[in-house]
Amino acid sequence: MSEKPVSERIVSWHSSPSKPRYTPPPGAVDAHCHVFGPMAEFPFSPKAKYIPEDAGPDQLFALRDHLGFSKNVIVQASCHGTNNAATLNAIAEAGGTDGVPNARGVAVVDPDISEDELAALHEGGMRGIRFNFLKRLVDNAPKDKFLEVSRRLPSGWHVVIYFEADILEELRPFMDAIPVPIVVDHMGRPDVTQGPDGPDMRAFRRLLESREDIWFKPTCPDRLDPPRGGLGGDPWDAFAQAVRPLVEDYADRCIWGTDWPHPNMQDNVPDDGHLVDMIPRIAPSEELQRKLLIDNPMRLYWSD
Repeated sequence: MSEKPVSERIVSWHSSPSKPRYTPPPGAVDAHCHVFGPMAEFPFSPKAKYIPEDAGPDQLFALRDHLGFSKNVIVQASCHGTNNAATLNAIAEAGGTDGVPNARGVAVVDPDISEDELAALHEGGMRGIRFNFLKRLVDNAPKDKFLEVSRRLPSGWHVVIYFEADILEELRPFMDAIPVPIVVDHMGRPDVTQGPDGPDMRAFRRLLESREDIWFKPTCPDRLDPPRGGLGGDPWDAFAQAVRPLVEDYADRCIWGTDWPHPNMQDNVPDDGHLVDMIPRIAPSEELQRKLLIDNPMRLYWSD
């Protein structure tokens, strides 16, 4: 991936994504997406490692409708730091249907956040906090402070963790100590070319077996199965082969999302319609698809 000056704004999403061949069931949730800005109203963090062009609520909800989804879970993007105003605004802009909010969110917080501030985030539609351990995206990830704030979360919240496979074992004691449910972004970025029984997937299965309240997102084939020497890339066959058994074996603990607007993917922008067409390849039955897209995210984010 080419390095760009952090002051240069980037576009990491498809300007005209295709219409998926697969039609999600009514009520389907895109349970991992983001918004960027608009910068004029919601400035990016001074510590941001990338400065994207605006990708606001109107674009997100137009994509939701184009792809055939009904709801969104909007995850605070690292470029906004711990100021969750842009994500809260998007949740509010989503409105509701028959008294049920059309969006929920996952916040990024300063570990010293107060109970009143956490309550305000809950009122705004947040239902979890995210801990990011990707060094290229964050400068500091203090495990002791993360644990402290995880003990003070509002009832019903969970912790989302983003990490790469090579630090999974190092993080195990930290995750063991988290007292609320855990959701692992993008399965902890395994090497899917190892196949469903490769060392990365076996290590991830051991993590899932260690606690019944660890969930995961079988997402981001564009990140995990990129073009390489004539292999990989769309339609992401290695991803489908490696991930399908995981979804089948842990069907009650997975949720799916587009990852739009695909932070930092400006050099390999995926077609969102093709991402949606991955769903029946990793969840081949209607029952699995309903769990992945409706039952599981509703249980995790709309239980109240």
